[in-house]
Amino acid sequence: MELKSRIEAVLFVTGKAVDLKEIAKILEVDEQEVQDAMLSLIMDYSSRDGALEIDDENGYILQVKDEYMDIVEKLCPIDISNAVLKTLTVIALKEPIRQSLLKDLRGASAYEHVQELMDKGLISKKKDKNGRSYNLKTTPKFAEYFKIKSNSEILSKLEPEKLSEVLELNK
Repeated sequence: MELKSRIEAVLFVTGKAVDLKEIAKILEVDEQEVQDAMLSLIMDYSSRDGALEIDDENGYILQVKDEYMDIVEKLCPIDISNAVLKTLTVIALKEPIRQSLLKDLRGASAYEHVQELMDKGLISKKKDKNGRSYNLKTTPKFAEYFKIKSNSEILSKLEPEKLSEVLELNK
């Protein structure tokens, strides 16, 4: 089996960004060999006229090119419950927001919402300076999925009565 094909299989199955070290460990191959094969694989994808590409912004991920995202969204929309969507809205409007404050605003279920949103790739969390809580913020996937460029664009799309509904504390 060719190393490039094995790497391609890893990228296809994981469905998330993976770094060279992780790929090398999975395939039990030297990291430098993986790096060389990865560069060749990236060149292969960029030279063909296909719908897929390998992005290397935060690790390596096999993904659909932007110009084909409308097809993906029709076939695979992200399913988000109203409660989780409200939590996501609070994060987007107040980002970066401490997870402890989000819990105060949205209740204990906010922890489950955060995990679901992270699993969907819509938010990220990072330990805050004192290490006691996490700071939450939206990801580029969030902006891409909702077709927005900034938090002010979120505010402009929300009607005032909808905004107050989203920010209700006990739902």
